[in-house]
Amino acid sequence: MKGKLQWFLHNFERLIMKSIVKKISLCIFSLFLLTTGCKKDVEIPDSSSKNTDITFSVPQGWPAPYYNFKNNQLTNAGFALGRKLFYDTRLSRDNSVSCGSCHQSFAAFAQADHVVSHGVDDLLGTRNSPGLFNLNWNTSFMWDGGINHIEVQPLGPIANPVEMDENIGNVLVKLNNDAQYKKMFQDAFGSSEITSEKLLKSMAQFMGAMVSSNAKYDKVSRKENGISFTESEQAGLTIFENKCATCHTAPLFTDHSFRNIGLKPNSINDSGRAHITRDANDLYKFKVPTLRNLSYTAPYGHDGRFNTLDQVFDQMEKDIYSHPTVDPLMTSGIKLSATERENLKAFLKTLDDETFVKDKRFAEPSL
Repeated sequence: MKGKLQWFLHNFERLIMKSIVKKISLCIFSLFLLTTGCKKDVEIPDSSSKNTDITFSVPQGWPAPYYNFKNNQLTNAGFALGRKLFYDTRLSRDNSVSCGSCHQSFAAFAQADHVVSHGVDDLLGTRNSPGLFNLNWNTSFMWDGGINHIEVQPLGPIANPVEMDENIGNVLVKLNNDAQYKKMFQDAFGSSEITSEKLLKSMAQFMGAMVSSNAKYDKVSRKENGISFTESEQAGLTIFENKCATCHTAPLFTDHSFRNIGLKPNSINDSGRAHITRDANDLYKFKVPTLRNLSYTAPYGHDGRFNTLDQVFDQMEKDIYSHPTVDPLMTSGIKLSATERENLKAFLKTLDDETFVKDKRFAEPSL
Protein backbone atom coordinates (compact mmCIF):
# COMPACT_ATOMS: atom_id res chain seq x y z
CA MET A 1 0.00 0.00 0.00
CA LYS A 2 2.89 2.33 0.88
CA GLY A 3 0.71 4.96 2.47
CA LYS A 4 -2.16 4.82 -0.02
CA LEU A 5 -4.56 2.99 2.28
CA GLN A 6 -6.31 5.40 4.61
CA TRP A 7 -9.40 4.91 6.64
CA PHE A 8 -12.40 5.70 4.59
CA LEU A 9 -15.08 7.30 6.73
CA HIS A 10 -15.34 11.01 7.27
CA ASN A 11 -15.77 10.68 11.02
CA PHE A 12 -12.48 8.81 11.46
CA GLU A 13 -10.84 12.22 11.80
CA ARG A 14 -13.08 12.97 14.74
CA LEU A 15 -12.78 9.67 16.62
CA ILE A 16 -9.82 8.24 18.48
CA MET A 17 -8.54 5.34 16.37
CA LYS A 18 -4.81 5.31 17.03
CA SER A 19 -4.73 2.09 19.00
CA ILE A 20 -6.77 0.20 16.40
CA VAL A 21 -4.74 1.48 13.48
CA LYS A 22 -1.51 0.46 15.22
CA LYS A 23 -2.74 -3.10 15.77
CA ILE A 24 -3.89 -3.71 12.22
CA SER A 25 -1.16 -1.85 10.36
CA LEU A 26 1.36 -4.67 10.72
CA CYS A 27 -0.83 -7.09 8.79
CA ILE A 28 -1.81 -4.68 6.03
CA PHE A 29 1.51 -4.24 4.27
CA SER A 30 2.04 -7.97 3.70
CA LEU A 31 -1.16 -8.45 1.70
CA PHE A 32 -0.52 -6.67 -1.61
CA LEU A 33 0.56 -9.21 -4.20
CA LEU A 34 -1.35 -7.75 -7.13
CA THR A 35 -1.86 -9.51 -10.47
CA THR A 36 -3.65 -8.65 -13.68
CA GLY A 37 -4.03 -11.97 -15.53
CA CYS A 38 -7.29 -13.75 -16.26
CA LYS A 39 -8.75 -17.25 -16.53
CA LYS A 40 -12.41 -18.50 -16.62
CA ASP A 41 -15.88 -17.92 -14.98
CA VAL A 42 -16.82 -18.86 -11.43
CA GLU A 43 -17.79 -22.49 -10.82
CA ILE A 44 -18.34 -23.41 -7.17
CA PRO A 45 -19.16 -27.02 -6.33
CA ASP A 46 -20.90 -28.18 -3.17
CA SER A 47 -19.08 -26.78 -0.15
CA SER A 48 -18.95 -30.22 1.44
CA SER A 49 -16.31 -31.24 -1.10
CA LYS A 50 -13.01 -30.39 0.56
CA ASN A 51 -10.15 -28.70 -1.29
CA THR A 52 -11.77 -29.11 -4.68
CA ASP A 53 -10.23 -26.58 -7.01
CA ILE A 54 -12.70 -24.17 -8.52
CA THR A 55 -12.06 -21.77 -11.34
CA PHE A 56 -12.55 -18.10 -11.95
CA SER A 57 -13.06 -17.03 -15.52
CA VAL A 58 -13.75 -13.79 -17.27
CA PRO A 59 -17.25 -13.65 -18.78
CA GLN A 60 -17.37 -13.38 -22.55
CA GLY A 61 -16.42 -9.92 -23.74
CA TRP A 62 -15.25 -8.67 -20.34
CA PRO A 63 -11.83 -7.12 -19.65
CA ALA A 64 -9.17 -8.88 -17.60
CA PRO A 65 -9.77 -8.54 -13.85
CA TYR A 66 -7.47 -6.61 -11.56
CA TYR A 67 -7.43 -9.52 -9.10
CA ASN A 68 -7.38 -13.14 -10.33
CA PHE A 69 -6.41 -15.38 -7.38
CA LYS A 70 -2.90 -16.02 -8.75
CA ASN A 71 -1.42 -15.64 -5.26
CA ASN A 72 -4.53 -16.88 -3.44
CA GLN A 73 -5.63 -20.18 -4.98
CA LEU A 74 -9.39 -20.32 -5.20
CA THR A 75 -10.64 -23.56 -3.66
CA ASN A 76 -13.96 -24.83 -2.47
CA ALA A 77 -12.69 -25.02 1.13
CA GLY A 78 -11.29 -21.48 0.99
CA PHE A 79 -14.54 -20.16 -0.45
CA ALA A 80 -16.60 -21.94 2.25
CA LEU A 81 -14.40 -20.47 4.97
CA GLY A 82 -14.69 -16.99 3.49
CA ARG A 83 -18.47 -17.31 3.32
CA LYS A 84 -18.69 -18.38 6.96
CA LEU A 85 -16.52 -15.43 8.02
CA PHE A 86 -18.57 -13.01 5.90
CA TYR A 87 -21.70 -13.92 7.85
CA ASP A 88 -20.08 -14.28 11.30
CA THR A 89 -21.08 -11.61 13.81
CA ARG A 90 -17.97 -12.39 15.86
CA LEU A 91 -16.07 -10.07 13.56
CA SER A 92 -17.74 -7.21 15.48
CA ARG A 93 -16.99 -5.97 18.99
CA ASP A 94 -20.26 -7.08 20.57
CA ASN A 95 -20.86 -10.07 18.27
CA SER A 96 -23.95 -8.42 16.78
CA VAL A 97 -22.94 -7.34 13.27
CA SER A 98 -21.47 -9.28 10.35
CA CYS A 99 -20.41 -8.21 6.88
CA GLY A 100 -23.67 -9.78 5.72
CA SER A 101 -25.66 -7.46 7.99
CA CYS A 102 -24.96 -4.52 5.68
CA HIS A 103 -24.53 -6.59 2.51
CA GLN A 104 -27.58 -8.79 2.13
CA SER A 105 -27.61 -11.41 -0.62
CA PHE A 106 -31.23 -10.73 -1.67
CA ALA A 107 -30.31 -7.05 -2.18
CA ALA A 108 -27.35 -7.87 -4.45
CA PHE A 109 -25.28 -7.52 -1.29
CA ALA A 110 -26.39 -3.96 -0.58
CA GLN A 111 -28.47 -3.15 2.53
CA ALA A 112 -32.14 -3.09 1.62
CA ASP A 113 -34.00 0.11 2.46
CA HIS A 114 -31.18 1.48 4.63
CA VAL A 115 -29.97 4.95 3.79
CA VAL A 116 -26.61 4.42 5.52
CA SER A 117 -24.92 1.45 7.17
CA HIS A 118 -26.01 0.32 10.64
CA GLY A 119 -23.37 -0.91 13.06
CA VAL A 120 -22.81 -2.00 16.65
CA ASP A 121 -24.94 -0.38 19.35
CA ASP A 122 -27.35 0.61 16.56
CA LEU A 123 -24.90 3.32 15.44
CA LEU A 124 -25.24 4.85 12.00
CA GLY A 125 -22.48 5.23 9.46
CA THR A 126 -22.22 8.11 7.03
CA ARG A 127 -22.45 6.28 3.72
CA ASN A 128 -24.76 3.88 1.93
CA SER A 129 -23.71 0.23 1.74
CA PRO A 130 -23.09 -0.52 -1.96
CA GLY A 131 -23.82 -3.83 -3.65
CA LEU A 132 -20.95 -6.31 -3.70
CA PHE A 133 -20.28 -8.16 -6.95
CA ASN A 134 -17.70 -8.18 -9.72
CA LEU A 135 -15.18 -6.99 -7.13
CA ASN A 136 -12.20 -8.59 -8.87
CA TRP A 137 -12.38 -5.81 -11.45
CA ASN A 138 -12.18 -3.08 -8.80
CA THR A 139 -8.94 -1.14 -8.53
CA SER A 140 -10.18 0.49 -5.33
CA PHE A 141 -12.90 0.03 -2.73
CA MET A 142 -15.23 2.26 -0.72
CA TRP A 143 -16.96 5.37 -1.99
CA ASP A 144 -13.72 7.35 -1.61
CA GLY A 145 -11.33 4.63 -2.85
CA GLY A 146 -9.58 4.55 0.52
CA ILE A 147 -8.73 0.85 0.20
CA ASN A 148 -7.05 -0.47 -2.91
CA HIS A 149 -6.92 -4.24 -2.48
CA ILE A 150 -9.65 -6.84 -2.01
CA GLU A 151 -7.53 -8.79 0.49
CA VAL A 152 -7.45 -5.80 2.83
CA GLN A 153 -10.96 -4.44 2.31
CA PRO A 154 -12.57 -6.17 5.34
CA LEU A 155 -10.20 -4.44 7.75
CA GLY A 156 -11.98 -1.12 7.16
CA PRO A 157 -15.47 -2.07 8.38
CA ILE A 158 -14.04 -4.33 11.11
CA ALA A 159 -12.15 -1.41 12.67
CA ASN A 160 -14.71 1.30 11.93
CA PRO A 161 -16.14 2.49 15.28
CA VAL A 162 -19.66 2.93 13.90
CA GLU A 163 -19.71 -0.35 11.99
CA MET A 164 -18.04 -3.37 13.62
CA ASP A 165 -15.76 -1.51 16.07
CA GLU A 166 -13.37 -4.41 16.51
CA ASN A 167 -9.69 -5.09 15.85
CA ILE A 168 -8.25 -8.04 14.01
CA GLY A 169 -6.39 -9.31 17.07
CA ASN A 170 -9.61 -9.76 19.03
CA VAL A 171 -11.25 -11.44 16.05
CA LEU A 172 -8.45 -14.00 15.90
CA VAL A 173 -8.83 -14.76 19.62
CA LYS A 174 -12.53 -15.47 19.12
CA LEU A 175 -11.95 -17.71 16.11
CA ASN A 176 -9.16 -19.64 17.82
CA ASN A 177 -11.65 -20.66 20.50
CA ASP A 178 -13.82 -22.36 17.87
CA ALA A 179 -12.88 -25.94 16.93
CA GLN A 180 -14.94 -25.76 13.72
CA TYR A 181 -12.90 -22.83 12.50
CA LYS A 182 -9.64 -24.63 13.21
CA LYS A 183 -10.83 -27.48 11.00
CA MET A 184 -11.98 -25.12 8.25
CA PHE A 185 -8.65 -23.28 8.25
CA GLN A 186 -6.93 -26.68 8.08
CA ASP A 187 -9.06 -27.68 5.10
CA ALA A 188 -8.51 -24.37 3.32
CA PHE A 189 -4.82 -23.75 3.98
CA GLY A 190 -3.31 -27.01 5.19
CA SER A 191 -2.81 -25.72 8.72
CA SER A 192 -5.20 -25.13 11.61
CA GLU A 193 -3.32 -21.98 12.57
CA ILE A 194 -5.69 -19.03 12.32
CA THR A 195 -3.99 -15.87 11.10
CA SER A 196 -5.15 -12.52 9.77
CA GLU A 197 -3.61 -13.25 6.36
CA LYS A 198 -5.52 -16.51 5.96
CA LEU A 199 -8.72 -14.89 7.21
CA LEU A 200 -8.46 -12.10 4.67
CA LYS A 201 -7.45 -14.37 1.81
CA SER A 202 -10.44 -16.65 2.40
CA MET A 203 -12.79 -13.68 2.48
CA ALA A 204 -11.25 -12.49 -0.78
CA GLN A 205 -12.03 -15.89 -2.28
CA PHE A 206 -15.68 -15.60 -1.28
CA MET A 207 -16.11 -11.98 -2.33
CA GLY A 208 -14.09 -12.36 -5.52
CA ALA A 209 -16.20 -15.32 -6.61
CA MET A 210 -19.37 -13.22 -6.55
CA VAL A 211 -19.73 -12.51 -10.25
CA SER A 212 -22.92 -11.01 -11.66
CA SER A 213 -22.93 -11.60 -15.42
CA ASN A 214 -26.24 -13.24 -16.27
CA ALA A 215 -28.64 -10.34 -16.66
CA LYS A 216 -30.80 -9.98 -19.76
CA TYR A 217 -28.22 -7.52 -21.09
CA ASP A 218 -25.57 -10.24 -20.87
CA LYS A 219 -27.79 -12.81 -22.57
CA VAL A 220 -28.50 -10.41 -25.43
CA SER A 221 -24.79 -9.62 -25.70
CA ARG A 222 -24.06 -13.35 -25.94
CA LYS A 223 -26.85 -13.76 -28.53
CA GLU A 224 -28.29 -16.39 -26.25
CA ASN A 225 -31.34 -18.43 -27.24
CA GLY A 226 -32.74 -15.72 -29.47
CA ILE A 227 -33.17 -13.31 -26.53
CA SER A 228 -33.49 -9.70 -27.68
CA PHE A 229 -34.39 -6.29 -26.30
CA THR A 230 -37.90 -4.93 -26.49
CA GLU A 231 -38.43 -1.75 -28.47
CA SER A 232 -38.38 0.28 -25.26
CA GLU A 233 -35.23 -1.43 -23.98
CA GLN A 234 -33.46 -0.88 -27.29
CA ALA A 235 -34.43 2.80 -27.25
CA GLY A 236 -33.15 3.01 -23.69
CA LEU A 237 -29.84 1.47 -24.73
CA THR A 238 -29.41 4.20 -27.32
CA ILE A 239 -30.13 6.87 -24.70
CA PHE A 240 -27.71 5.19 -22.32
CA GLU A 241 -24.93 5.07 -24.89
CA ASN A 242 -25.44 8.74 -25.73
CA LYS A 243 -25.81 10.14 -22.22
CA CYS A 244 -24.47 7.69 -19.61
CA ALA A 245 -21.86 5.35 -21.04
CA THR A 246 -18.87 7.67 -20.58
CA CYS A 247 -18.88 7.04 -16.82
CA HIS A 248 -20.93 3.83 -16.64
CA THR A 249 -18.90 1.85 -19.13
CA ALA A 250 -20.14 -1.59 -20.19
CA PRO A 251 -19.86 -4.42 -19.32
CA LEU A 252 -19.15 -3.48 -15.70
CA PHE A 253 -21.21 -0.29 -16.05
CA THR A 254 -18.68 1.77 -14.14
CA ASP A 255 -15.32 3.19 -15.17
CA HIS A 256 -14.16 3.08 -11.51
CA SER A 257 -13.36 6.79 -11.61
CA PHE A 258 -14.21 9.39 -8.95
CA ARG A 259 -16.49 12.22 -9.96
CA ASN A 260 -18.48 15.08 -8.46
CA ILE A 261 -21.91 14.85 -10.10
CA GLY A 262 -23.22 18.00 -8.45
CA LEU A 263 -24.77 16.69 -5.24
CA LYS A 264 -25.28 19.35 -2.62
CA PRO A 265 -23.22 18.38 0.47
CA ASN A 266 -25.36 17.09 3.31
CA SER A 267 -25.03 18.00 6.99
CA ILE A 268 -22.05 15.66 7.36
CA ASN A 269 -20.26 17.55 4.58
CA ASP A 270 -18.55 14.38 3.38
CA SER A 271 -15.47 15.46 1.41
CA GLY A 272 -15.39 12.23 -0.62
CA ARG A 273 -12.18 11.36 -2.45
CA ALA A 274 -10.47 14.41 -0.95
CA HIS A 275 -10.63 12.69 2.45
CA ILE A 276 -8.09 10.24 1.04
CA THR A 277 -5.97 12.36 -1.28
CA ARG A 278 -6.06 15.61 0.74
CA ASP A 279 -6.38 17.35 -2.60
CA ALA A 280 -8.96 20.12 -2.91
CA ASN A 281 -9.44 19.11 -6.54
CA ASP A 282 -11.04 15.90 -5.27
CA LEU A 283 -13.62 17.55 -3.02
CA TYR A 284 -17.05 15.90 -3.23
CA LYS A 285 -15.90 13.30 -5.73
CA PHE A 286 -17.18 9.77 -5.14
CA LYS A 287 -16.63 6.52 -6.95
CA VAL A 288 -18.86 5.99 -9.98
CA PRO A 289 -21.18 3.13 -8.95
CA THR A 290 -22.08 0.24 -11.20
CA LEU A 291 -25.57 0.33 -12.68
CA ARG A 292 -26.01 -3.42 -12.48
CA ASN A 293 -28.77 -4.77 -10.22
CA LEU A 294 -30.35 -1.38 -9.50
CA SER A 295 -33.74 -2.98 -8.85
CA TYR A 296 -32.26 -4.60 -5.74
CA THR A 297 -29.89 -1.96 -4.37
CA ALA A 298 -32.02 1.12 -3.58
CA PRO A 299 -31.57 3.65 -2.07
CA TYR A 300 -28.95 5.20 -4.32
CA GLY A 301 -26.04 7.60 -3.92
CA HIS A 302 -23.08 7.63 -1.55
CA ASP A 303 -25.39 8.78 1.25
CA GLY A 304 -28.52 6.96 0.10
CA ARG A 305 -30.42 10.18 -0.56
CA PHE A 306 -32.30 8.85 -3.61
CA ASN A 307 -35.10 6.34 -3.17
CA THR A 308 -35.97 6.05 -6.86
CA LEU A 309 -34.32 6.38 -10.24
CA ASP A 310 -36.63 9.28 -11.06
CA GLN A 311 -35.13 11.16 -8.13
CA VAL A 312 -31.69 10.46 -9.57
CA PHE A 313 -32.83 11.75 -12.96
CA ASP A 314 -34.27 14.89 -11.35
CA GLN A 315 -30.94 15.55 -9.67
CA MET A 316 -28.98 15.11 -12.87
CA GLU A 317 -31.34 17.28 -14.86
CA LYS A 318 -31.87 20.37 -12.75
CA ASP A 319 -30.36 20.15 -9.26
CA ILE A 320 -26.65 20.42 -10.03
CA TYR A 321 -24.88 22.04 -7.09
CA SER A 322 -22.32 24.49 -8.37
CA HIS A 323 -18.79 23.72 -7.24
CA PRO A 324 -15.37 23.95 -8.96
CA THR A 325 -14.95 20.17 -8.91
CA VAL A 326 -18.27 19.32 -10.59
CA ASP A 327 -17.56 17.05 -13.54
CA PRO A 328 -17.70 18.89 -16.88
CA LEU A 329 -20.16 16.28 -18.13
CA MET A 330 -22.61 17.39 -15.44
CA THR A 331 -22.33 21.18 -15.44
CA SER A 332 -25.27 21.58 -17.81
CA GLY A 333 -27.18 18.61 -16.45
CA ILE A 334 -28.52 15.60 -18.33
CA LYS A 335 -31.92 16.30 -19.87
CA LEU A 336 -34.43 13.49 -20.40
CA SER A 337 -37.99 13.67 -21.68
CA ALA A 338 -40.68 11.63 -19.96
CA THR A 339 -40.48 9.02 -22.73
CA GLU A 340 -36.70 8.92 -22.55
CA ARG A 341 -36.88 8.33 -18.82
CA GLU A 342 -39.18 5.37 -19.22
CA ASN A 343 -37.07 3.85 -21.98
CA LEU A 344 -33.87 4.35 -20.01
CA LYS A 345 -35.42 2.70 -16.96
CA ALA A 346 -36.51 -0.19 -19.17
CA PHE A 347 -32.93 -0.66 -20.34
CA LEU A 348 -31.49 -0.38 -16.83
CA LYS A 349 -33.77 -3.21 -15.72
CA THR A 350 -32.02 -5.44 -18.25
CA LEU A 351 -28.97 -5.13 -16.00
CA ASP A 352 -30.76 -6.93 -13.14
CA ASP A 353 -29.28 -10.37 -12.54
CA GLU A 354 -31.90 -12.45 -10.75
CA THR A 355 -29.74 -15.56 -11.05
CA PHE A 356 -27.01 -13.90 -9.01
CA VAL A 357 -29.35 -12.52 -6.35
CA LYS A 358 -30.95 -15.93 -5.82
CA ASP A 359 -27.71 -17.91 -5.98
CA LYS A 360 -27.67 -20.01 -2.79
CA ARG A 361 -23.90 -20.42 -3.01
CA PHE A 362 -23.52 -16.85 -1.79
CA ALA A 363 -26.37 -16.78 0.73
CA GLU A 364 -25.82 -17.14 4.46
CA PRO A 365 -25.03 -20.80 5.21
CA SER A 366 -27.46 -22.67 7.42
CA LEU A 367 -26.35 -23.36 10.96
